[in-house]
Amino acid sequence: MDNFEKHIRENKEAFNVHKVDKDKLWKEIAPQLDDEKGKVIPLWKSRKLRVAASIILLMGLSLTAFLLVGNPASQVGEGYASEELLDIDMYYKNLVHQQVQLVKNHPALAANDKEEFLSFMDELDDEYEQLKLEMQNNLDNELVLEAIVNNYKKRIELIENLLKQINASKNETDYEGYIL
Repeated sequence: MDNFEKHIRENKEAFNVHKVDKDKLWKEIAPQLDDEKGKVIPLWKSRKLRVAASIILLMGLSLTAFLLVGNPASQVGEGYASEELLDIDMYYKNLVHQQVQLVKNHPALAANDKEEFLSFMDELDDEYEQLKLEMQNNLDNELVLEAIVNNYKKRIELIENLLKQINASKNETDYEGYIL
């Protein structure tokens, strides 16, 4: 390799004797380009292609909209941070609603007691809404989820305690008539 490099360096002037005639070279290349140049059809000017592209675009948008609206996970983004929260919320909300209806319809409970109880339940509802917002912000999901469950448990426990007290007082008044 050293001999080859040495030979090139010594005979450097011999390689530079012939210069390329650029005009002559281009005259040889230009006719070959014209022969290979074919008919160019721009695709965006084709009516059929525009119609097909429009149909594909509409189908894609329709499919995307259908998947987003029809998917229950889309409800997760609207107010629920996860499927787990959605399931828990549906279960406990139904249970609390049934219990609250029992309290509202209970004949032995005074109107003031009902209002006081329902206002306290509203405070717990407000606390629940704040917890749900925290859940959407992904602030330590497990702890927030536990707090939401505890909120529901607190509501149910309050309702059950109220109903037990009402039933206990009702039983005491029933026996008072039989005392001798």
